[in-house]
Amino acid sequence: MHAQTAPRPLAFSAGGPLRGTVTVPGDKSISHRALMFSGLAVGESRIEGLLEGEDVLATAAAMRAMGCDIERTGPGSWRVHGVGVGGLLQPQAALEMGNSGTSTRLLMGLIASHPITAAFTGDASLSKRPMGRVIEPLSRMGADFTASPGGRLPLMERGLCPAVPIEYRLPVASAQVKSAVLLAGLNTPGTTRVIEPVPTRDHSERMLRGFGAALSVEETAEGRVIAITGEAELQPQQIVVPGDPSSAGFWMVAASIVPGSAITIANVCMNPTRTGLITALRMMGADIAEANARTVGGEPVADLVVRHAPLRAIEVPPDLAPSMIDEYPILFVAAAMAQGRTMARGAEELRVKESDRIDAMAAVLDVLGVAYQPFEDGLAIEGRGGDRFAGGGTVTTHLDHRIAMSAAIAGLAANAPVTVDDVSPVATSYPDFLATLDALREGRDEGA
Repeated sequence: MHAQTAPRPLAFSAGGPLRGTVTVPGDKSISHRALMFSGLAVGESRIEGLLEGEDVLATAAAMRAMGCDIERTGPGSWRVHGVGVGGLLQPQAALEMGNSGTSTRLLMGLIASHPITAAFTGDASLSKRPMGRVIEPLSRMGADFTASPGGRLPLMERGLCPAVPIEYRLPVASAQVKSAVLLAGLNTPGTTRVIEPVPTRDHSERMLRGFGAALSVEETAEGRVIAITGEAELQPQQIVVPGDPSSAGFWMVAASIVPGSAITIANVCMNPTRTGLITALRMMGADIAEANARTVGGEPVADLVVRHAPLRAIEVPPDLAPSMIDEYPILFVAAAMAQGRTMARGAEELRVKESDRIDAMAAVLDVLGVAYQPFEDGLAIEGRGGDRFAGGGTVTTHLDHRIAMSAAIAGLAANAPVTVDDVSPVATSYPDFLATLDALREGRDEGA
């Protein structure tokens, strides 16, 4: 993982307009779940368009270690022979999660209701992230945890079978915590319920239904109630993974802030729980059109056509936070170029991501020469009104892929080059990011 490799610094500087058509990697959230749920089905599933970044490969390795037969048959094409719900085997060694919080939290849910014990380890960045929010509900279902201080990795989990169904109200909007409880419920007799006061991404619900789980979603006065009936039998599926809206966000902002740009981003997942960045950018005046809207594997998908447009400052609605939590770093770059003062609050979750993304992006704004005011839950940013950033400094990424890519995009609109201290973390979610950027700068379609 990154911690052991030598840093790869790289400078990014302004050039001509960005042109062409790109495809972004398969959606990371959907890729993780496609592997896990296929591994719990009885029979053979096939997956196309899987994101082959390091995070998703950590999920594949963990499912393999617990008895699933998983084989890559070509670029993005995978075959999974599942063991059935309840059929996971005791892994013989620790499950190495690398940098992937999603793999860790969802697999903790899966294992909670299986009669097996597993150790989880991760890289330096993941080992700082809190797992207590998942440990708490899973312990109520009967799983037993021995974690490092502060509820962190490395940790040991002992599942209970049969586990105890619970009703759990999410104290913090988190699709990962919700999914962990639902996955534990898959092999738990009776009905497990999660109450979600604020809706979060619903890929687990859509895909579990597609695999044949008995799952219902009800809107109530308390929020959304998701109920899953356990001891499910999942049916194998053919899954096509749509493009990741979080990865698409970098190109949406790049085309918006580099004059003369016009790009098409093909096959983007348009799930309404994931399109907060598109909503925010359109409020700022971004020119983003949808073409060829369709449904693939229960998920809405479209091609996005983005052209350069002058952006204006907004107050980002806090209720957009759950649907764009991963996109705040690149939104901050758009705000830095806009006319006026953008206020983005309600995103305290950013403090516990791969890095403290509020502090990390404030340091990027320093390099760009953009004034800002930090808050515990976000930033107020004084935009440049379309004038190029100053640039000329080095950004510290803290091994965070989204900080690295956001700083790279900012460099495309800076007077002096912006140096990213290490571009290697980009491989966790977007292995082809640099190649795609080169293609757009040369005005050719990716891969052409």
